[in-house]
Amino acid sequence: MRMRSLLGFAILIFCASSNGAAEKEMAKPLAPVQAGVGRRVPDVKGTLIDGQEFQLSKALKDRKALVIAVTSTSCPLSKKYLPTLAKLEKEYGAKGIGFLLINPIATDTNEEIQKQLQATVFQGRYFHDEDGSQTKALGLTTTTELFVLDAARTIVYRGATDDQYGLGYSTDVPKHEHLKDALEAVLAGKEPAVRATDAPGCILELAAAKEAKAPKMTYHNRISRIIQQNCQECHRQGGVGPFKLESIDDVLAHKGMIQKVVDKGTMPPWFAAKPANGEHSPFINDRSLTDADKADLLAWFKEGMPAGDKLDAPLVRPFPNDWVIGKPDLILQLEKPIDIKATGVMAYQDVIVDTKLEADQWIQAFEIRPTAKEVVHHVLVFAVPAKKGFELLPPRARGGEASGFFAAYVPGNAAQIFPEGFGKKLSKGARLHFQIHYTPNGTATTDQMQLAIKYATAKPEKELKVFGLANPKIEIPPGDDNYKNTAEITLPFDITLTGLMPHMHVRGKACKYVAELPDGTTKTLLDVAHFDFNWQLGYRLAVPMALPKGTKIVYTAWFDNSDKNPANPDSKKSVFWGPQTFDEMLLGYIEFYRTK
Repeated sequence: MRMRSLLGFAILIFCASSNGAAEKEMAKPLAPVQAGVGRRVPDVKGTLIDGQEFQLSKALKDRKALVIAVTSTSCPLSKKYLPTLAKLEKEYGAKGIGFLLINPIATDTNEEIQKQLQATVFQGRYFHDEDGSQTKALGLTTTTELFVLDAARTIVYRGATDDQYGLGYSTDVPKHEHLKDALEAVLAGKEPAVRATDAPGCILELAAAKEAKAPKMTYHNRISRIIQQNCQECHRQGGVGPFKLESIDDVLAHKGMIQKVVDKGTMPPWFAAKPANGEHSPFINDRSLTDADKADLLAWFKEGMPAGDKLDAPLVRPFPNDWVIGKPDLILQLEKPIDIKATGVMAYQDVIVDTKLEADQWIQAFEIRPTAKEVVHHVLVFAVPAKKGFELLPPRARGGEASGFFAAYVPGNAAQIFPEGFGKKLSKGARLHFQIHYTPNGTATTDQMQLAIKYATAKPEKELKVFGLANPKIEIPPGDDNYKNTAEITLPFDITLTGLMPHMHVRGKACKYVAELPDGTTKTLLDVAHFDFNWQLGYRLAVPMALPKGTKIVYTAWFDNSDKNPANPDSKKSVFWGPQTFDEMLLGYIEFYRTK
């Protein structure tokens, strides 16, 4: 018998058991880039338990994708999930999807492995990674985690198989079949709707495993994937970015600017404070560069920008040519085109569009599409009830933006698809108030934007609502470089918070949302140390947060009305609430659903 290392014991012993004694923990969505989606995995190799030699690149040959799943005969959750993986292997193996099980637990015996495989009728490759080196090279972290790789060894999904089993619980059937949904998306040439989750299971601690030697970093094997996942959403042919980044020549042509904005942290645009070391971002749409990606990108520039082998390049990332949300049920368009001048600045445009809805509708998704997106800075859309007229009140008396919020658009974030069971209500006869900020770019043009809406097939279990914490009575003194003011609400009922969206104008400097709970504790919900008016971002929670009745949510904003602010129109004037860029707003939206 071969001597086995103690590596098999270097895992969390308190794995989930069916008696529910452990703290309940289910698979939760994660920000894809933060979870490593889009990275190329090493070309691991080894000897399978049937004696055949295995190499990842060869296993992907003639395959549309490959599933790499961690397993173990000694982890209760792994044992529960093996029949599910065997079933998926049988269903998708015939469709060109390969499966590889990798077991990093040295103390799992071959007899136990064979017995388990025979019981579940799993036919795919099985690799017993006894020293943990290949598992460590792949960066796998738990005994239930898995990857879906495309033909270029790029991670397109990472996380759990589904949510049927977790730490301390089991259900008869899963509510969300993450792996199956990801495989269907890959076969359809699309990105999965959920691209990353965590994977509750026995924790792998592989510090003692042999460190694999990393290949030389090149454009094709590393940098192209960083650019693809973090930049091409906007910087592509037909995108809203000012130039495309779809080849090494594109990147080299703009290397100076790329180095500057990446080093300063202004690109990709993301302004929430970083999570503590070792913690995942709380926001599912976190688009910030990871520390590793930032370091590698800047290092590649310094190391002479080697191109490498084109065979190492990723597959082209799919972007929809039509509506991102799918075929809409309703398309609304501004009645008349709006003229955008070539130079200078433009006042906000306020336009009302009648939905002509003959009945209340539950909304599953929306998407805003400008016809001249290169000049659209951002758009806010408010639902105006049929019985209320629309009036533009004097700026200091306004504050209507705090209610009726329905949708928003910023470059690179034009659509929102609500998860299953969630939706918004649009009332019969409602009208939509478009508040549009255009930024002339040197060429006169026109815009007649559209809003596409997709209806829910049934009334959602959870109705999403939006409330704006606002202070329309702000008066920012001239020359004040750190004016502070707040808006707050004490919750009259229990809610579950799903998202946050701060809104200020060019004097906006920083902002923070804090929840003061009835028990006296506080939670920072969002901390934006450097607000940027150019990016009116929303921050969507990966895991919605329950807040009880009596919680006070305080939104604090800071403004710079001094001559040190280069965007300040006039530092010698007091500034009041108003709709235009030269006015200001202290406005913090919260998205939630009522739980009681």
